[in-house]
Amino acid sequence: MGIKEVKASQGYRLVNTKYPPISLFDDVADAEDFDKLYAIQAMTNPRLRDEVGDVTLIAPDEIPYQCQRGRSFAIAPFTHINPSGGRFSDGLFGALYIASTEQTAALEVRHHQQQYWQNVEGLGYDRFLFRGLIVTHQAAPIYHIDTSQEAVLNPSSYIDSQQLARELKQQDFQAVHYPSVRDENGECWALFTPKPVSDVVQSYLLEMIWDGDSISEVNKVDHLCL
Repeated sequence: MGIKEVKASQGYRLVNTKYPPISLFDDVADAEDFDKLYAIQAMTNPRLRDEVGDVTLIAPDEIPYQCQRGRSFAIAPFTHINPSGGRFSDGLFGALYIASTEQTAALEVRHHQQQYWQNVEGLGYDRFLFRGLIVTHQAAPIYHIDTSQEAVLNPSSYIDSQQLARELKQQDFQAVHYPSVRDENGECWALFTPKPVSDVVQSYLLEMIWDGDSISEVNKVDHLCL
């Protein structure tokens, strides 16, 4: 059996602009630098834990030091874990979700944002701004899911998909590739580690308008403010 070349895949991700890049991750060149800077800043910066997240949730060798741009955006989902979990993350471990197109990323995020804001009482008109990120990775091995796996792609339940994610992580899969549930023509990846990410570049801004009942508009913003 020959060595199969691992080709780079590129996709899109949206991150709320209220979450800035984590400077500590972007400033280091290797594990030794990270340990030193973290120790120094921990003594002088009381907000470090909020900014960096829980670094014990990620092994030092998982940090993608080879990623020259946007390293912190690759790491953040693994140190700031959503306690409610997601399709392929269960609240105990994180995942980096990437979509095949800008439209797919927007439809995925719009769905989850709308679910969240509909449960916030008294929220009137509001505007939410997202950074559009282009993410390049070379994850391998990848577990591929097709449309026949209906339980894993259930639009309203993550029970089967989270169980599959736990099994895949135990088998050392780096990612899962699956059809988007919110965009019939889209595809998505969920990376179980940031290690294979080689580049994350900010490329556009997207706004979502909440009209009091739903997200009524999704628009690209002309000027990119980083």
